[in-house]
Amino acid sequence: MKSDTTPTWLEVARAHWNWRGQTRPPFAVAPGPGQVSVWDFPRPPRLVQDTREVVIHWGDVQVARTTSAMLVLETSHPPSFYIPLADVDQSLLSHGAGSSFCEWKGPAAYWSLVSSTQVLPNVGWSYPKPLKGAEAIADCIAFYPTHLACTVGGEKVTPQPGGFYGGWITPELVGPFKGDAGTQGW
Repeated sequence: MKSDTTPTWLEVARAHWNWRGQTRPPFAVAPGPGQVSVWDFPRPPRLVQDTREVVIHWGDVQVARTTSAMLVLETSHPPSFYIPLADVDQSLLSHGAGSSFCEWKGPAAYWSLVSSTQVLPNVGWSYPKPLKGAEAIADCIAFYPTHLACTVGGEKVTPQPGGFYGGWITPELVGPFKGDAGTQGW
């Protein structure tokens, strides 16, 4: 059903998802004690604050440190950790190339890390003008953990499979996770 404020094309984009967190599919790993299934996360995603310490390093350089990360919890995805810009070394940031659009969060801008000797292109993204419901991440930036050393609560992060998604797999999460071959419809 189309609402009065949401364009039809956006309603159509949102409607195509089969899994929305109300039921866990038969192939999902059942969580054990202290574990969380990414199949229990909702769609549209839920945004929650996480007070565990998040630290991001690029080689020997600290990119960010915070205890105020915003997590985006979306069905089948490990969370993306959005770091308040105030907790990021902004002297390392440079606008990246390209753009994308999320039907839940809106238009994304990309960020590169730049030092005097190297560049890590398009390693981060943000939603400076997010859609309704995602306003909590407007002044935050998320980073792909593939080429960075990221920890949450002292635990090393594993990157989400595939090259497009930027979720952070932490020890308490069970999947399977979107990003592997054959998971585009999840």
